[in-house]
Amino acid sequence: MNFLVTGGAGFIGSHVCERLLAAGHAVQAVDDLNGFYDPALKRRNLADIRALGKAFVFTEGDVTDRPCVERLFGEGKFDQVIHLAARAGVRPSLEEPALYQRVNVEGTANILEAARAHGVRKITLASSSSVYGVNAKVPFAESDAVFSPVSPYAASKLACEALGHVYHHVYGMDVVVLRFFTVYGPRQRPDLAIHKFARRIAAGRPIEVFGDGSSARDYTYITDIVDGIMARVGQSFGYEIFNLGGSKPTTLSRLIELLEKTLGRKALVERKPDQPGDVPRTWADLAKARRRLGYAPAVRIEEGIPLFVNWLERRTEAAGADAGERTAE
Repeated sequence: MNFLVTGGAGFIGSHVCERLLAAGHAVQAVDDLNGFYDPALKRRNLADIRALGKAFVFTEGDVTDRPCVERLFGEGKFDQVIHLAARAGVRPSLEEPALYQRVNVEGTANILEAARAHGVRKITLASSSSVYGVNAKVPFAESDAVFSPVSPYAASKLACEALGHVYHHVYGMDVVVLRFFTVYGPRQRPDLAIHKFARRIAAGRPIEVFGDGSSARDYTYITDIVDGIMARVGQSFGYEIFNLGGSKPTTLSRLIELLEKTLGRKALVERKPDQPGDVPRTWADLAKARRRLGYAPAVRIEEGIPLFVNWLERRTEAAGADAGERTAE
């Protein structure tokens, strides 16, 4: 099959492209290589994909640019679309809420409309655990009410989910929404906690810890997320929402302990107040994903952190320096 992967040069997108290519599919990726973090890191991801020597095409383009999206679909003859392109992050969305609505919501509308116009019936949309907001009920299930987002990012993802339902209901398209829970692993964005903390602890520099360390996240290793995506693309559902997580929340304090143990260095911690828009915990109920997708996360955080640190050390050594350090801080 021929896939379009939006955001294909990014963290999750690059891994999805590689897995699709390994499965024998043709892949076209689109990414605007914006400056949210160093574009050189995305170009490095693209080099890794191209090195596979498979049927891969990359287009630099913006999903909010309707003529660009129209050209992609007019020329691409796609069988499926995996829409991962988005502005991500809770805290940055508080600083630029209109940008997040434009890129995430308008971009998703453009992709859905172009798919409809060109007869592409099967779309996978990336969403986020942030849509659950401050949810007292745990673990979070797809059937939970999600009407109280606490960040512009979460609100934008809820809007994307709703758009997906519209295109299923009105046009009969097969649309699946995947709610990702705190994804980490090789190529993770340099501004995210695991990546940033690992670099700083290794360098003997302090880390900023917001709150008392009791906040918890359902960290999910990248290979488990890609397994879930691949399980979806092989099936049709009409319209469904699935959680993809690890279903084993880890406190921030425990995460730091694991990084310290793996790196063999003690973290220098600077305590900061809780941040607006953050939620106290996330925890995925995977009953539906296990039953309908056969989803079964395999990488525990105790295994994933050493895998990530090993990748980071190899990548840093190969580059001579961590290219993300300059852009993330």
